[in-house]
Amino acid sequence: MSNENDDATQLGSIGRHMSKPQQPGNPQARPAFQAPSLPTHPQEQDGDEEGTVLSTHNATPSRPTRPTVPTAQPMQAQPTQSAPTQQPLPQSQSAPVMATRQFPQTTAPSVKPAQPAMASSMMSAPQADITEFHELFAQLVGNVSQVVVGKEQPIRQCATAMIVGGHILLEDNPGTGKTQLARGLANSIDMSFKRIQFTPDLLPSDVVGVTYYDQKNGEFEYREGPIFASIVLADEINRASPKTQSALLEVMEEQKVTVDGETHAVPQPFMVIATQNPIEQLGTYKLPEAQMDRFLIKTTIGYPSHDVSVNILKQVNVTDRASTVHAVLTGNDVLRMRAISETVRLDDAIIEYIVRLVEATRHNERIQVGSSMRGALALTRCARVWAASSNRGYVVPDDVKQLAVAVLAHRITLTAEATFAGSTPEQMIEQILNEVPSPTVGATA
Repeated sequence: MSNENDDATQLGSIGRHMSKPQQPGNPQARPAFQAPSLPTHPQEQDGDEEGTVLSTHNATPSRPTRPTVPTAQPMQAQPTQSAPTQQPLPQSQSAPVMATRQFPQTTAPSVKPAQPAMASSMMSAPQADITEFHELFAQLVGNVSQVVVGKEQPIRQCATAMIVGGHILLEDNPGTGKTQLARGLANSIDMSFKRIQFTPDLLPSDVVGVTYYDQKNGEFEYREGPIFASIVLADEINRASPKTQSALLEVMEEQKVTVDGETHAVPQPFMVIATQNPIEQLGTYKLPEAQMDRFLIKTTIGYPSHDVSVNILKQVNVTDRASTVHAVLTGNDVLRMRAISETVRLDDAIIEYIVRLVEATRHNERIQVGSSMRGALALTRCARVWAASSNRGYVVPDDVKQLAVAVLAHRITLTAEATFAGSTPEQMIEQILNEVPSPTVGATA
């Protein structure tokens, strides 16, 4: 505001004679942000600079019967009026900006009056496409829940990864339903599905395909491997050799396969669901960090509860629960939901909160290698899908907190001291969530 007063003072003094200042009017009786009418003769002006400066805000004149001075005409500014005019303007100009960065250590007292306005804008009714997203997401989760009963959280995480276009790593004990969850998700969507059983003697050509010489046609032809499917189940991925595991690096990141110098694109949408057991590590090969970072989410299923176990035993005649469900969505529906999720509002305070979480993993003394920028991007995209699945067109801090462990835990490496002390990556992410303050966007004063 001081820059505007200086400009008004300089412009008013160019090419004009300095006249004697008149007595200013009563600023308390005049309503804020209204430009009073000025007389046509300079000798009778009221000496009010608010009419000149504030008229740029389209204020209504207080006396319409008298002619007003155009906003482009420079007027003589009075130094005594600078104090009243500077007080109301900073609130209307700075509040919308500051309200997006309301962390406890940086919140200014002047921000509080603008918080109710931010809350009303963020709490707007969901649009039609967000409602459509919520209904389709609920249909998908409900259909897969018939296969893996009582495990809504990992099912929602798998559905989120599919919509984002990422990959899932299911790590759990044998017999918990990892393969059934993958097959149930594949059968719920009308898309191609292939299953690869990873073994120590599996070759990369068995995954991506091979170029062979056709003697009948007299030319080389490319035969696609099982990786060319919309949903690929890599069962017990850690049992294959590192050479075979590396065949998935390009296709998981770039959605392409290069064989003999020729690049082939995989169908869209594309998703890899890999499973591995945390036990029975004899004869297995640990996934390298570069491949672990390519998985969008790593989650577990866990054992069912007592009541769910009783209900499953009552349906003991059902040997393959994944084959009992039918498709409720198509590939175009998944792509449509992906496009809708990209329109979900992401406030600047939420973005800064995600960056702070990722940076906290890099500066923790018990973490040797923190999360990469790919982890921050993955958490941001998953949070938008998670918000849309809750019938909201905006992301809240709880969306980030509910996904942080599944998205960031497998991207960090603990120090040897922390590992020997019994700490796990999941516990470290939970500790970081408790230490990093969450934003208060939309909170009332």
